[in-house]
Order: sequence, then C-alpha cells, then structure tokens
Amino acid sequence: MVSSASTGPEPGASAGQRFRAWLLEGLADKVKQHPGPHAQSPAAHPGQRWWRVMCLTGLDYFSTLGYQPGIAALAAGLLSPVATIVLVVVTLLGALPVYRRVAQESPHGEGSIAMLERLLSFWKGKLFVLALLGFAATDFLITITLSAADATAHLVENPHIASALQGKQVPVTLLLIALLGAVFLKGFGEAIGVAVVLVAVYLALNVVVVVDGLWHVLQEPHLVSDWTHALTVEHGNVVAMIGVALVVFPKLALGLSGFETGVAVMPHIEGDPTDTEERPTGRIRGARKLLTTAAAIMSVFLITTSFITTLLIPPAAFEPGGAANGRALAYLAHQYLGAAFGTVYDLSTIAILWFAGASAMAGLLNLMPRYLPRYGMAPHWARAVRPMVLVLTAIAFLVTWLFDASVDKQGGAYATGVLVLITSAAIAVTIAARRAGQRHWTIGFAVIAAVFVYTTAVNIAERPDGVKIGACFIAGIILVSLASRLARAFELRVTDVVLDPVAERFVRDCSHRSIRLIANQPDRRDLEEYREKLRQIRTDNDIPVEDDLVFVEVTVSDASDFEAELTVRGEVLHDRYRVLTLEHSSIPNALAAMLLHIRDRTGEQPHIYFEWTEGNPFAQFMRFFLFGQGEVAPVTREVLREAEPDRLRRPRVHVG
Repeated sequence: MVSSASTGPEPGASAGQRFRAWLLEGLADKVKQHPGPHAQSPAAHPGQRWWRVMCLTGLDYFSTLGYQPGIAALAAGLLSPVATIVLVVVTLLGALPVYRRVAQESPHGEGSIAMLERLLSFWKGKLFVLALLGFAATDFLITITLSAADATAHLVENPHIASALQGKQVPVTLLLIALLGAVFLKGFGEAIGVAVVLVAVYLALNVVVVVDGLWHVLQEPHLVSDWTHALTVEHGNVVAMIGVALVVFPKLALGLSGFETGVAVMPHIEGDPTDTEERPTGRIRGARKLLTTAAAIMSVFLITTSFITTLLIPPAAFEPGGAANGRALAYLAHQYLGAAFGTVYDLSTIAILWFAGASAMAGLLNLMPRYLPRYGMAPHWARAVRPMVLVLTAIAFLVTWLFDASVDKQGGAYATGVLVLITSAAIAVTIAARRAGQRHWTIGFAVIAAVFVYTTAVNIAERPDGVKIGACFIAGIILVSLASRLARAFELRVTDVVLDPVAERFVRDCSHRSIRLIANQPDRRDLEEYREKLRQIRTDNDIPVEDDLVFVEVTVSDASDFEAELTVRGEVLHDRYRVLTLEHSSIPNALAAMLLHIRDRTGEQPHIYFEWTEGNPFAQFMRFFLFGQGEVAPVTREVLREAEPDRLRRPRVHVG
C-alpha cells in the first residue's frame, strides 16, 4: 500500500500530469482515519462535546422531518399519528438499546458491520460484509439523492420562485448534487460548527411550526373530534387501529435513520483523560448520551408533526404533485405563519437537507476504504477522495434520473438500506450478548432483532424497489471488488516480514554462501519426507552436496485476507533438517516476500527450488485466487517480477 500522501507534480510537469496529481492528491493508506462524516486523523481534530457531535448525526437524522410527516401521511392516512407512535416505541425500545450496545462494542466508529465482520471469517465473511456495504451504499447514496430531491421540492413549491422552477425538479436536483460533489473535490473540512448552527436553527423553526400547529388544533377542537370520528368509521375499535398501525409502520421506517451515523461519528467525541484506545469509556458514555438525546428529540418531533399535519392538511395535498408532498411542515409554515417565515423555513430546510447529503457523502467516502482496500477489492485510486467523489456523484446522477428526483419513489430504497443496517446491528448485538453469557440481554436483543426482521421483510414485500436497488449496489460492489482482486492477484501483499531468533540464525548462517531454499508442502513431516525431498531437489537441479539447503513451508491461514504481516519461525526437525515455517493467506506471496526480505537483509540473491504441480492450469489459478495455493512456482515468480522489475536483483526461482 502507499504509505504517504502524494506530494504533487514535479516542476515543469505537463497539464495532464498536474491534473493527475491533483486528482490523486492524498492517495494514502488511511490507517489513521476513522469512518463517518468528515473523518479526520486524531491529530488533526481534537474531541468535541457530545452534544456538538450530535449535530453531525442531526444532519441526517433531524433533516428527515423535511419529508417524514408527508410520507407518513401518504402511507398511513388518518392512522399516521398512531403508526408514528408505534415507530417511536420501536425507536426507543428497539433501535436505541441496540445502538447503545453497538457503541460499547465498537467504540472507534466502525459500526455494526465491523461487529459482524469479527464474527465471521473466510470468504463467507467477506462476501457478507460486501453485501452489507451494498445496503450501506444504498442508505448513504439515497440519502444524498433523496435529500437533494426534497430540497428541490422546497424550492419548487416556494411561492416566490415556484413559477420559474416548475417542471425542472430533475435539473435542479442534479445541480444540487453537482454542487455537493464540487465541495468534496475542493476539499471538505471539519464542519461541526456549521452543523451546530444549521441544526439549532432548523429545530428552533420546527418548534415554532409545531407550537403554532398545536395552537390551531386547540383553537378548533372539532379537528380532533372529526379525526377520531373518521378513524372509528374507517377502522372500528382501538385494537383494530393498533393492529393496522403495526402493519403500516414499516412504511415509516425513514424515521429510524441516523443511528448508524450516530455510531460512525463516535471518534469525534471527546473522552475522559483516562480513556485508552482499547477502552475509551468517556467516549462510549458520550456516544450513548448522543444516541439517547437524538432519539428523544426526534421522537417528540415525529409524534407532534404527524399529529398536526394529519389534522391541519387536506389529504389531497399529500398526494404526488400536491402542495404538501415531501414538504408537509413547510406547507404549514407558509399557511399559518406567512410567506416570509415560510421562506425562512424553506431556506433552513434546504440548507440542512443539502448538508445531510454532504454528511452522507463523507460517511460513504470513509466507509468503503475501511474495507475494500484491506480486502484487495478496490483499485489503488479508490484510496484517493477525488476519484471516488466523481464516481459517487455519477451514481447519484443516475439514481436521480431513474427516480425522476421524486421523494416518494426513493423512500422504499432508503427505508430498505436503513432497515437492513439496523437489523444487522440487532443480530450482531444479540450474538455479542450471547457470547458474553448475558442471557437476559440475549433474549431482549433477539426479540428486537425479530421485530426488525419483520419490519424489513414487510418493507421489502411492499416496496421491492428498495431491495432491487440495494441488490444492484451489492452486485456492482461484488463484481468490481472481485475484478479488482483479480487484477491485483500478483501484487506483493505482505505488510511486514518478521523473523524469529532461530530463523534469523538460519539466514545468517547461509549468508556467506549461496542461499538455497526448498519450497515444501508439509505432509507427514517425518524423516523420510524431508530426506526424499532433499534428494529429489539436489538431483533435479545439480546442487552440490556441500551447499546448504533450508526447507520453507507455508501454511495458509485465511485465504480471503489480502494483506497481512508475515512471521517466519525457524525449527530443526529430526536433528538435521532446518525448516522455516510461515503462515499467510497466500503461499506464493509469503514465499516472494520472504525471498525479498532475505535479499535485503543479506545483500545476496536467494535461490528457491520447486517441483511442478500437476493439474489443469486454470483450475490451479483458481485455487491460488480463492485458496492461496495452486501452482505455486510460476505465481511466486510472477509476484517477484512485479515487485522487483530489475531481473539482476530478483531472487532466483528454479522448477524441476
């Protein structure tokens, strides 16, 4: 991996070279970077009070008030307040406890995906994480496109400029997304201060709208009686209403967004002076306060806004093309507080929705590099911000065009991404509690997980477009990832080589003469195996009897891993044979890395001797690609050839 950021073009570089240097600026291994919006290295950004960091979560979470009440009214009709109460119960008794546990188990911002990654291994684990990344990409990208679309709806429906923008929703949304991409191409610095201002203003304006709405409801008591009468006529008794609300509430799942972002921003939270990297107790406590406070604030707003919008807005206004579609609270602001206040509310909503897209873009830019490069499933340029911004912006353009910049059409995809991530988190904490022997927590989390499995299944059944677009992201990520890993198959992917004292002595003893190694696939490891192997190698390669030979044996650990440190241990078997034992995800890579390390340590070119492996070449290559084995000799030479272009300095590979 590249270990340091690019330093810019050389003096006198051409325009193309300067553009390439600008595009790939900061191409580095992000070992110090944490995930989540606006990630910075610890040295670049001191911790912030939890309530300030909450505003980063609020960009995503609180901004859903721009469209959530309208979506709830469209999905549940008169039952919107009841279904919203069910949603709040699920939020406070389900999602909140789950993510408070995620914050404890994953305090460095990795989130629930990292928890599940630790529980699974080999290719099944990698593929499962890639699938979850597909849904995470759905969540974040649809956050960008849906938020931009809703910002456009507030622009288009504003009475001062409505006539100029009617019918131009798609171009305006594309322009907002392009501006978002331009911000990241220039460089998106820390924005907690801006987020605090935006969230504070937005919530204050919503308090005004809610209080005014409740006042109008109190002034006209018949609104409540008319609503309850209509509910009784339509649904009968209270039990039936609750039953229907339980069925309907999965459609309101957008109100659960923000929890994954809440744990992603954890590294921004200042901890206690006694915090350690392994156990940042203060940061965990601050994150729990953040999650609880955000959920409480949002729960109050969800219930009150669904109540006033259902009672004060005509049902027809919620329909596609209606004045309240995607902007129910803005409709009330204009209707009851005047055009001036309504315009201020529109501007505040547009700003926070656009900034929510920025938060999602930053989260996605920091989520993918955490996994894909480590899996070997991303090209080198994917570590640079600007190429990824261009790719993600292009995908956001495509999604906006496919969904006609419609908030309603994108709601299913967004809800699916949110619910899959929350469901995976619930399953992860259930497994974690079970492994910790916490029986009561295990039962509680299992019940919560079952609720979210049901919610996700219902949402997918009723709005399959969400899982379809999620499947497209998953398929795209897996195909690109496997193609990238295939293209990088012959890279030297050992991060470091460490020799134990015995191995050091073996190398030192051989350094005064030709260093000759025998690649051996360990079988019985008895005396006869080593004696026969040594005789065969000497005969096939005419090696003099007086030359020392050292056996090298590699054991494949997790073949799905791409990069790892290589530890070399030495041992003497049967009182006469020196053996270097290695453990790595790939036999050829381990051998190539050890040969180069020996060359650099001793200044001598080592020789390694193989026997040909029988079998179909394509099948052998697939064994190497998937299981780190296969036809070792030619692959080892190819890895060496790519790692050392100078053939005069390249270790020698012999096959007999």
